[in-house]
Amino acid sequence: MSGLLDEARAWLTAALDGPFADVRGVADLSSAYDRRKQWERALGEAGLGAVGWPTDHGGRGATIAEQVAFAELYARLRAPSRLSHIGVELAGPTIIAFGTEAQKQRFLPGIASGRELWAQGYSEPNAGSDLANVRTRARLVDGRWVIDGQKIWTSLGMISDWAFVVARTEEGSKGPKGLSYLLVPLDQPGIVRRPIRQMTGEAEFAELFFDGAVTDADNIVGSAGQGWGIAMATLGFERGVSTVVQQMQFGNELAALIATARANGADRDAGLRRRIADAWIGLEVMRHGLVRTLSDESTEELGEEALTSKLYWSRWHRDLGDLAMDVQGLAGQVSDSDEYRFDALTHMYLASRADTIYAGSSQIQRNLIAERGLGLPREPRGNR
Repeated sequence: MSGLLDEARAWLTAALDGPFADVRGVADLSSAYDRRKQWERALGEAGLGAVGWPTDHGGRGATIAEQVAFAELYARLRAPSRLSHIGVELAGPTIIAFGTEAQKQRFLPGIASGRELWAQGYSEPNAGSDLANVRTRARLVDGRWVIDGQKIWTSLGMISDWAFVVARTEEGSKGPKGLSYLLVPLDQPGIVRRPIRQMTGEAEFAELFFDGAVTDADNIVGSAGQGWGIAMATLGFERGVSTVVQQMQFGNELAALIATARANGADRDAGLRRRIADAWIGLEVMRHGLVRTLSDESTEELGEEALTSKLYWSRWHRDLGDLAMDVQGLAGQVSDSDEYRFDALTHMYLASRADTIYAGSSQIQRNLIAERGLGLPREPRGNR
């Protein structure tokens, strides 16, 4: 383990103290795009773009323990949040697990090197957390999939090169049946991208409109109609090692909150001290639970206990946002900038409002815990 970590520590420290000092600590996903694209390519050239992938696919073959240690080191050194996150942690592992050899040769090098960015084409206006209600359609015409429909809340949709898109390819199908998992280039005439402005003032998300968009017939992962199972596998990767970096960033936010409390005297308030202590305990519980889940070598799939993780961390982070505002007091409600920009803690509060919605809303997550984890009867979903 020490070899990879020593190499990573030396490279990251030199890069963040030197040529990439300007992006150190950049956590939001809509700042300094050009420089962070350069950062992704530099990571790839250093062999650190996809350390958990097998070596024959451009990775370093890192064990789970090494991946966790690397993620913690990356966050501790305050390296910028990854623009390649969806490609490295979701698209890449899905293609490795289910893709053809031709797909692996075509797409994996671009992801590992940071040259191609990816987006996730799941959510729709009437199919947010309920993926089985997807209405975007695709049909085979002259050796290409022709796609019509709309995706929404697409992270990094304005700058990504490709997206994996769940579309209905079987006419008349309903629910999880008849869906396919397509790899679609986003820079084409048949796609219109529109940014979605958030409370933070950023536009991390986009709407994607497909009007006769195309992708080659071979750019389907698995077979037609297998999209539901493959999409669920992708979500499993989302609940894996990638969340370690997220939790380390939570730790950085908590540390900044504590520093603010000490500086402005809020730490003398007994109620706030108790809430800060509860936040620290909650973060430790979160971390140890994740490491325990990832350390289970008896299976390559995450266990049923992983279903609770998203519900837990989203509520914890939302509460941390509330705490950040109470620690700051009135100072957290004003900005020194003429633009719609607040400091890091207020920004975190605004951004955390969405945590219980994206990546599966809390309501849907409770259904998954009940049905898949506890084996309770399925909730009535009407006729589809």
